[in-house]
Amino acid sequence: MPVGSITRGTTNTNRLRRVDRWIAAQPQFRRAADPLVVDLGYGASGVTAFELADRLRRARHDVRVLGLEIDPARVRTATAQLAEVRAGDTPFPADLPVSFALGGFEVPMPGGARPAVIRAFNVLRQYDEAEVAAAWSRMAARLAPEGLLVEGTCDELGRIASWVGLSDGAPRTFTISLRLRDLDAPSVVAERLPKALIHRNVPGERVHELLGALDRAWRMHAPLSVYGPSQRWISATRTLRDEGWPVRGGMQRWRLGELTLDWAAVAPR
Repeated sequence: MPVGSITRGTTNTNRLRRVDRWIAAQPQFRRAADPLVVDLGYGASGVTAFELADRLRRARHDVRVLGLEIDPARVRTATAQLAEVRAGDTPFPADLPVSFALGGFEVPMPGGARPAVIRAFNVLRQYDEAEVAAAWSRMAARLAPEGLLVEGTCDELGRIASWVGLSDGAPRTFTISLRLRDLDAPSVVAERLPKALIHRNVPGERVHELLGALDRAWRMHAPLSVYGPSQRWISATRTLRDEGWPVRGGMQRWRLGELTLDWAAVAPR
């Protein structure tokens, strides 16, 4: 039997575009001997798996995406949607490299294959924080060597998102990705933190300190708004780096409204 509980299944077109473009840039995906990617818990519609394959194929033409759901009815729905894709009745290419199957945190793979990437988004929100580590461990154990597990959450429109990147069985990075236009304060992401962090946004915890520092840097660089919100975000990110936060990447990622740091910077105390 699939391991896990059925989620609400909420999904929307373009909801996961922020994490998709981040995955497409990761070396674990780009350099994988077999770029097999799992969309775990895709929800009531298979659209996120279609979009994932479409976006990743621009980086790796040989990518394959397997959508896994714990609810058999959702697998049937997604399979019917895939038939429409194959018939050319959707905006997606008819040869989109996607398939669907029944599965949960155990990540069953045909022929014992091991995915290069597992994306599990908006899946753990309904679980207790104490259950997160076991779920991470179970999923990560199914990865190919040097594979990547991406676990996180976002709002319904995909404008606010955050996620944890795990490799070698442990969390390595934490990423925030925000729509910068009309952004009041970056700490709006507090409502969409991964389950491992969402209850840790309190004084004394590292993620609380990060969001406070990010808000201060965002306010400090408000005058740069006349040059656009991306310039303001880039400067705020540089300020965090200069303050000693272990910020990763550079302007190419920052201008997208992304901020990636070492996991140790936000790990629960």
